[in-house]
Amino acid sequence: MTSLAYFEGAIVPIEQAKISITNNTLHYGIGCFAGIRAYWNDQQKRLFVFRLKDHFSRFLASARLLHCNFDYTVDQLADITVDLLQQEGWKQNVYIRPVAYKDEGIFRVWLHDANDKLSIFSQPTGDYLPEDKGIAVCVSGWRRVDDTAIPARGKVNGAYVNSAFAKSDAMLSGFDEAILLNQDGHVSEATAANFMMARQGVLITPPTTANLLEGITRKSLLHLARTELGIEVVEREIDRSELYLADEAFFCGTGVQISAIGSIDHRMLGDGSRGPITEKLRRLFYRVLIGEEPRYLHWLTRVPPG
Repeated sequence: MTSLAYFEGAIVPIEQAKISITNNTLHYGIGCFAGIRAYWNDQQKRLFVFRLKDHFSRFLASARLLHCNFDYTVDQLADITVDLLQQEGWKQNVYIRPVAYKDEGIFRVWLHDANDKLSIFSQPTGDYLPEDKGIAVCVSGWRRVDDTAIPARGKVNGAYVNSAFAKSDAMLSGFDEAILLNQDGHVSEATAANFMMARQGVLITPPTTANLLEGITRKSLLHLARTELGIEVVEREIDRSELYLADEAFFCGTGVQISAIGSIDHRMLGDGSRGPITEKLRRLFYRVLIGEEPRYLHWLTRVPPG
């Protein structure tokens, strides 16, 4: 279990990392976060953090959207995280959660000139979605938040109420996950993951302008598909009906990693299991994550032994 956290400028026991019930972010969702994974390579006895600085670059960008006033640099946040993980001494896969919040009272519904604070903690993690089968997915009746309302390209706390509506509706209806359409009726993403599909050997994914998170896993997989596997990649709008004609599809992200989709709205994709493109990407990506692809060691941050 988690034992430590970076809180109030120091690494402290997790039970000391507490905020008041009057905290502004608790009441209004005015905060942001990042999701980062570290992977344990049992043969090498090393813990590798995937694209740590890229995650913190996006985290600070999300914070800027909320007028957060931080002096932290990407390098400083990366060093703090490595120190935290080293002290935890993890020997398993873990999930790292930086959080930015407004430490103000409840009578404040504006962003600027606030007492902005940051905390980081980590905990062991497993699979967010089933990995042993193609999951059952529906198209949600909820539309994805629009950039003119709450920018989806930032990991803003309050925006995940939108995700929670769609996720619960899907699960209570017997599905594993949901796909949300944007305000124009085109495919955006899942409740907490980006979406990709393949048709006739071409990997297709919505553009970031379709109100989706600028995913770091998404960006990494597009690069691997083009550069390492020679797969044609197209970023374009996707209609709902085209989902049903996909040869294969999957969700990707820090939480879900790569999760194959078996059916959408009760229509089976392929044979309902991982398609060949999904499988090739998945195998390569997992080798990258645990430090077994020398060309991509620059994507990883090694945590020294505790």
